[in-house]
Amino acid sequence: MALMTGMRVQPRALLRTWTWLPGAALGRTGQAASGGVGVRRFGSQLVLVEPDPAAGIAVMKFKNPPVNSLSLELLTEFVISLEKLENDKTFRGIVLTSDCPGVFSAGLDLREMCGRNPAHYAEYWKAVQELWLRLYLSNMVLIAAVNGASPAGGCLISLTCDYRVLADNPKYVIGLNETLLGIVAPFWFKDTLVNTIGHRAAEHALQLGLLFPPAKALQVGMVDKVVPEDQVQSTALSVMAKWMAIPDHARQLTKNMMRKPTADRLVKERDSDIKNFVSFISRDSIQKSLQMYLEKLKQKKG
Repeated sequence: MALMTGMRVQPRALLRTWTWLPGAALGRTGQAASGGVGVRRFGSQLVLVEPDPAAGIAVMKFKNPPVNSLSLELLTEFVISLEKLENDKTFRGIVLTSDCPGVFSAGLDLREMCGRNPAHYAEYWKAVQELWLRLYLSNMVLIAAVNGASPAGGCLISLTCDYRVLADNPKYVIGLNETLLGIVAPFWFKDTLVNTIGHRAAEHALQLGLLFPPAKALQVGMVDKVVPEDQVQSTALSVMAKWMAIPDHARQLTKNMMRKPTADRLVKERDSDIKNFVSFISRDSIQKSLQMYLEKLKQKKG
């Protein structure tokens, strides 16, 4: 979690913010992440997409400096970007990474959860749920190229992916550290972690709010590969090729078989999960805790 100012924007408005990026306007061409010529990049203010149609791959980059906090605006824009790629049958795989040096994503935006009204809390939590559901059940091959620190919600995003590559930098820790802020990770955060590293390791990590450095993250199975920082994206693309060599229908059916029971639990309990979140986050004690944490962040920044 991190300090960023959230901005409420309706999905229709976000659709109008889509722009071709400089150097990629009609009649001009740019290079995709893999070096392909003649490929246009596209994106929005907070999400950059670098497509490579020839390879069937796109690189999606979080672009919400300084720490890629998951604001309501970013969550909405990300889902729009994902839908755009999923609706284009040219693409079969996505690499998720960061455009902000040193951080993959610092997680949920505390400004969206502090000092707001219950309606806003409900809207925000529904957007967080939607992002998880769309990623966790995506038919695309998703590879996380984790090129920076990835606590809390940033870790959750990486856990939804089929494979995770982490940069070998001791500062780039990863984990669900909600308890350190006095917050309880919801059951679907927990389920995602349990499915990745096992029940006992997940219980230990969640209770203590552990953030794992690269070597330990690899040891417990939170990531699949640790590589030098300058090789994260190239390694992710190389891994992607192996996954895409598998026939889509077989891989997709297998992925759905493995993940649908976990997702179905949230789908069934989605409304009650939102109500529980709003009730919890609206408590005076929780609001005071969040306010104190935000003040500490302001002091550090100052």
